[in-house]
Amino acid sequence: MGFRVVEVLAAQAGIRFRRHGEVLRAEGRLSAQAVTLAKPQSYMNRSGPVVAALIGDLGLDLSAVIVVHDDLDLEPGRLRIKARGGHGGHNGVLSIIDALESDRFARVKIGIGRPPDDVEPGNYVLAPVSARERAVLEEAVLQAAKAVECWVGEGLMAAMNRFNVKPELKDR
Repeated sequence: MGFRVVEVLAAQAGIRFRRHGEVLRAEGRLSAQAVTLAKPQSYMNRSGPVVAALIGDLGLDLSAVIVVHDDLDLEPGRLRIKARGGHGGHNGVLSIIDALESDRFARVKIGIGRPPDDVEPGNYVLAPVSARERAVLEEAVLQAAKAVECWVGEGLMAAMNRFNVKPELKDR
């Protein structure tokens, strides 16, 4: 889900990804701000060292970092933006927290819902989705891209206030 969001942002900004070691980076502007969009090329569960190296290379403070990822504990399509927090069982986020020795980075979580009782979470996140689920998740990707752009242009609180609502409430 995170890769889809940064791909949408890169396309909207007219910037292309280029390989820099273990990460694909796209550098350009969002909301008149210089940004680097990144897609670590390691296994998701081992993305922390790649993210930590990128943050070090760019000389970023953790307050300038947003990690976009899926979340089993949110219903499909629901977004939640947080300033910091634990890993919530997400091994990729755990890897990042461990590598940074901190949880002080923003997250944009995209709900994918819980798997059925007889399906392992790892298999669930990699399984194909129905056309209806795909439409819900693609809309969530577009909303998450807007949330990231809002965060970049207007700040974390504005993004949280605008996008941390249930989807059916936003349409009213």
